[in-house]
Amino acid sequence: MEKAIGIDLGGTNIKLAVCAWPDGDVLENYIMPTSDGKVQKGTDPPWLEAIRAKVNSLESSWGYKAKAVGLCAPGIADKGSTCITCLPGRLGGIEGLDWTQALARQNKATVLNDAHAALLGEIWKGGAKGQENVLLLTLGTGVGGAAVVGGKLLTGHIGRGGHFGHISLDPEGSRDCVGTPGSLEDAVGECTLPARSQNRFNNTLALVEAHVAGDDVARSIFLRSIRALAAGICSLVNALDPSVVLLSGGITKAGETLLLPLREELDKIEWRPGGARLEVRIAEHQEWAGAYGALYRSLDLNGMLGIRRDERF
Repeated sequence: MEKAIGIDLGGTNIKLAVCAWPDGDVLENYIMPTSDGKVQKGTDPPWLEAIRAKVNSLESSWGYKAKAVGLCAPGIADKGSTCITCLPGRLGGIEGLDWTQALARQNKATVLNDAHAALLGEIWKGGAKGQENVLLLTLGTGVGGAAVVGGKLLTGHIGRGGHFGHISLDPEGSRDCVGTPGSLEDAVGECTLPARSQNRFNNTLALVEAHVAGDDVARSIFLRSIRALAAGICSLVNALDPSVVLLSGGITKAGETLLLPLREELDKIEWRPGGARLEVRIAEHQEWAGAYGALYRSLDLNGMLGIRRDERF
């Protein structure tokens, strides 16, 4: 049995998944600290050294090279799926890094955006399996996302597709980190929660707990965020027409506390021609979806999945 490797390089942790080839069954998962920004004696960033060491260790124990290696990370990936071209402020050294060379691959090490990978992972093995029209929204410190429409992953002209946190809900609002006025990210992201709560809450978990406990102020802030999220989802649905929207991120641990008011808001504002109703689901694999999607993409782009080009995500 041969094996393939998928890697999700995040700001805090590196997640690495090993699957059997060609059946794709996940065999092993590993988590390592990213150590972003830490100084070390070598010339390479610590996260690169950690990934390289783990891949080499696994391949040494197997006695052969991985059939394929795929990696995802925050930022914009190039059209050739070789590197991350733009990620300011984090993971210094990643921009322009050719992972095929960095990991001494004979086959191409494919690279894609982490939210794009997470959606592919959910379609391959999770909550969107078999879906051809589906959106993912990642709800955390910021808001990210990805879209598959007509069975095609939408990356766009420069790979920017899916940055749904930067759609505008209020053209008169303050500008977010990329310059969008009144963005979805600023309306619901944890990055603005202290400002939105007059410093009462620093994280979404604390806000949700206070809301559930009956705190009126927390309830008001939480439900305002839900209304903004519903408006953002409706805008995206009208533009891209998915059958399913997946939600991932820490807030989804709230379960029905999140989904019930969100569905109520969608009942008020969603356009439902012919009675078509959007399905909103919580992503199944959450933190591992990116590694699984990176695996899928690498197997796909290296021609190992045995499917036609026009069927690939």
